[in-house]
Amino acid sequence: MAAERLKDHSKESRTFKARAVLAFFVVIVMLCVLVVRLYYLQVIEHDRYAAMSEANRVQLQPVPPTRGLIYDRNGVLLADNRPSYSVTILKEEVSDLDATLAELQSLIPLTEREIESFKKRLYQRRRPFESIPVRFRLTEDEIAKISVNYHRLPGVRVEAELIRYYPYGASLVHAMGYVGRINEKELGRVDPTNYAATHYIGKLGIEKFYEDKLHGEVGFQKVETNARGRVMRVLERSDPRPGSDIVLHLDLRLQQITEKLLEGRRASVVAIDPKTGGILTLVSTPAYDPNMFVTGISSKNYNALRESPDLPLFNRAIRGRYPPGSTIKPIIALSAIDSGIVTPSYTIFDPGWYSLTHGGRKYRDWKKVGHGRVNMYDAIAQSCDTWFYDVSHKMGVDPMSKYLGMFGFGHVTSLDLPEALGAILPSKEWKKKSRKTSWYTGDSLNMSIGQGFFVATPLQLATAMAVIANRGEWIAPRMLKGTKIINDAGAEVLEKPDFSGGKLPPADVVLNKDKHWNDIIKGMRDVMHSKRGTARRAGANSSYEIAGKTGTAQVVGIKQDAVYDADKLAEIHRDHALFVAFAPVEDPKIAIAVIVENGGGGSSTAAPIARKILDAYLLGTDPLVEAKDDK
Repeated sequence: MAAERLKDHSKESRTFKARAVLAFFVVIVMLCVLVVRLYYLQVIEHDRYAAMSEANRVQLQPVPPTRGLIYDRNGVLLADNRPSYSVTILKEEVSDLDATLAELQSLIPLTEREIESFKKRLYQRRRPFESIPVRFRLTEDEIAKISVNYHRLPGVRVEAELIRYYPYGASLVHAMGYVGRINEKELGRVDPTNYAATHYIGKLGIEKFYEDKLHGEVGFQKVETNARGRVMRVLERSDPRPGSDIVLHLDLRLQQITEKLLEGRRASVVAIDPKTGGILTLVSTPAYDPNMFVTGISSKNYNALRESPDLPLFNRAIRGRYPPGSTIKPIIALSAIDSGIVTPSYTIFDPGWYSLTHGGRKYRDWKKVGHGRVNMYDAIAQSCDTWFYDVSHKMGVDPMSKYLGMFGFGHVTSLDLPEALGAILPSKEWKKKSRKTSWYTGDSLNMSIGQGFFVATPLQLATAMAVIANRGEWIAPRMLKGTKIINDAGAEVLEKPDFSGGKLPPADVVLNKDKHWNDIIKGMRDVMHSKRGTARRAGANSSYEIAGKTGTAQVVGIKQDAVYDADKLAEIHRDHALFVAFAPVEDPKIAIAVIVENGGGGSSTAAPIARKILDAYLLGTDPLVEAKDDK
C-alpha cells in the first residue's frame, strides 16, 4: 500500500497570504487610479465637461423666415404664402420603416417617386428628432385618415408649413418665375447659416433674381433636450426677419387681357413704360402653372410639359430668338440717313424686286407688283423691301450693325431678368468667327429687312421701341418698381431700387442730326394712320396717335420663282407675324412688341392684338368685354 502524501499546511498558508497581499495591493492601486481619474474629470476638467454637458442639454435651432410677398404696380398680390400640410416621419420613433410606409400607403396615395425622394432625404445629414416629409399638399380627407390612425402609425405626423402660392397660376410664370425645394447644389451657393431651416429657394425669374430680398434672415431658438435629443421646452427665442415685400411694374389687368388675346397661340408680348423702363406686361404662351413646381412636380406632369410641341416651358418673351422682319426697318432707315448715306427724300422706283447685277438674282419685295416710286417715309409706311435693299447695298453692314447695337440688339440690357438672351446681331467679325466665311452683299440685303442671320427677342424689340419713343434716351427695362419699407414715421412706403451696382445701361443714342428722330417717327406714324400704311386698319379710329411697324418673318425658304402660299404649308412652317409700336406719339406711355409664331402677316394678326392692348392700357377699355357685347 502506497504511503499517503501528507499536506504542508505551513506552505499553503504562506502562499495564501502572499496572494491576499498582492490582491489587496492591486485593489489599492486601482482605487488610486480611479480617485486620480475622478479628480482629473471633476476638478481639473470641470469647466470643459460642464460646458459639454450644457451643450448636450441646450441646443440652438434655426427658425425659418417668412418669404416676402410680391405685388403688381396697383397693389394686387401676385405671390403669396399659404399653409400646406405634409405627412412626415420621425425616424427615431419608427421601429420598422418599411412596414410604416406600407401602412401609410394603404391610407393615402404614395407614388414610388415620393417614397424614393423620402428615402433620399432620410439618409441626408440632419439633426436628431428632425422629421422628414413623405408627401406634400395633403387634402382634408387625407389629413383626417392619417389623424384617426395615429395609434397605428408611431412616428408619423401631419405638419403644417408656409409654402409659396401663385394665385394667378400660369398668367405670370414667365414674368415672375417660381420657387422650388432647395437642393444641395443651391445650398452650396448661399449662406448655409441663413438657409439652415429653409426648404425653398427661387428657381427662375424674379423669384431667383431677388432671392436675397425675398428670403429674409433666419432666427434662432434655444431649446432644452433630453439625452436622446427630443425637445423638451423652448428656453429663448430670437425671431427671424421676414423677407421684404416687393412691388413690380407689372400690370396684372393688362397681363391677363394680353394672355386672353393670345390664347391658343404660340406667341409673346412685351410692353414697357418708356419713362421708367418698367415692364408692364411680359407674356409668353402657352404657359404652365408654377404651383406644380413648388413642392415638386410629378414625372408624369413634367414629361407632359417637356414633350409638348408648343413648348410651354420655353419663355419666348426673353429667350425666343426670331428674325425681326420689317420691324427693324425704322432703325435701318435711321442708320442710312444719320450716317449720310442717303437723305429722307431719297427716292427709288420699286418694280417688285431688286437685283445686284443685271440679270442676277432677284431679291423680291413682299408686294409682287412693287410700290412704284417711294422715298424713305413711303418705304417705312408701306414696308417697301426694295428701298431697303437699295440703301443697304449703298452703306454695307457696318452702319447697320452699329446703329442696331445702339438700340440694344445683340445684348442683354434688362436689369433683373436673369434668363434673358442677347440673341444675334450679325457683323463682318461675327460671321468670320462663327461661320468661318466672309460677309457678302446679299447678307446685307437680307439683314436690312430683318432676315438672314439676324435674330432678336421680343424684349429687345420692345426695348428698341422704348428708346425711339424717348428719342434716344436709354432707360433699361426692369421688373422691380420698389421694396416696401416702414419709414421713421411708421408708415409703409415704397423704396425705389438701386441698380447702380449692376451692369451699366447702354449710352444714349445721340444722332448727328436730331431732326432725324422726327423723320423716323413720321414714317412709323404713317404706318398706322396714312392711307397706304400697312397697319392702317389697326390704327383706324384711334383717339390717340400710334407710331408702329409691322413685320412678317419668313420661317422657311422659298424658291426664286415660287409664290408663298400659307395654305400649302404646314402650320409650323408659316411666317411669323410681328408688330412693334409706341403710343401716344407726342407723349409716349407704352412701347410694345408682339410676336405670333406662324401667325402670317404682321398687319393682319399681330397689329390688331397690339391695338387692343394699347387701348386697354391707355383708355382703360376691356377688349374681351367689348367682343362679347358685339355678339
